[in-house]
Amino acid sequence: MIKAIIWMFLLSLVLISPFLGAVELSLEKIFTLDTLESQIFFDLRLPRLFFTLCAGAILALSGLLFQTLFRNALMTPYTLGISSGAVLGAGIAIKLGLTSLVFGITAISLFGFLGAILTVFLLIYLSQFLKNAQHESLLLLGIALSLFYTSALMVVFYLGSSMQNDVLIRFTMGSLSIIGWHHPLLLSGVTLLLLGSIYLYRYELQLLSISDESAQLRGVNSKKTTLTLLVISSLAIGVLVSISGPIGFIGLVVPHIVTKLYPVTVEQRIFKTALFGALFLVLCDTLSRVIQTQSELPIGIITAIIGGPFFIYLIIFKSLK
Repeated sequence: MIKAIIWMFLLSLVLISPFLGAVELSLEKIFTLDTLESQIFFDLRLPRLFFTLCAGAILALSGLLFQTLFRNALMTPYTLGISSGAVLGAGIAIKLGLTSLVFGITAISLFGFLGAILTVFLLIYLSQFLKNAQHESLLLLGIALSLFYTSALMVVFYLGSSMQNDVLIRFTMGSLSIIGWHHPLLLSGVTLLLLGSIYLYRYELQLLSISDESAQLRGVNSKKTTLTLLVISSLAIGVLVSISGPIGFIGLVVPHIVTKLYPVTVEQRIFKTALFGALFLVLCDTLSRVIQTQSELPIGIITAIIGGPFFIYLIIFKSLK
């Protein structure tokens, strides 16, 4: 009963969300062509909703993937520094004033992806030197990398102009505000790539969730599988962060909520996690738009308010086990 209420609430919010915001819309006027209400609905609100759904699915699936591969409840692209690497890459592109397109991809998106993927390879390389408590030590490495990237981003702030710094500040807070359908369609392709890859490797993931040894005994190349999935996930996170900025804690919170609601195997939670992550981010985005402030609250603030206490709870819960 509780599960049904949660799903009904989140699904109904998807229908209501495009009508909420600074400008109230009526159902009659949005279907009248060449009106302001119609432009707001079809050029701003609907693309934003579609983009938010894809972003939530990517963040939730990436969190599920990292927690499964490393068998650690605290592992996400955000806590491992991958999102920070993407932010630094995008920040460097903004500082250099790069706006060119390469095969239809902006320089900011390209630099964001490179920052994410380089962080993954750096973590994989450094993990070879870890002997004991590898996953906990890897988490600490990710936190250390995040701090380093933050310091490097401060250097970019120091060297940047006031206009560049203003763009960077807004970027680092995260935003789902977009115009048109270009970014939602791009992100939908990335979402399908990530979802399809995880589903394709669902059997291997189920074995890796137990141990690397169990997977290897069943003929799974654990290193190749882990590297492939991490690269694809980093591609998705890099593209997302380069467009929206960092959106933290969704990948941490959602997989745990879905696990509590559905205590089943990993392969049975893939689509549930993607859908719940999509709907949960719509909830956060709706809150950021309806809370009355001088301007729209950045989405990163909302997710941090929710995810911060949840992160503390997980750390305390793990220490008590």
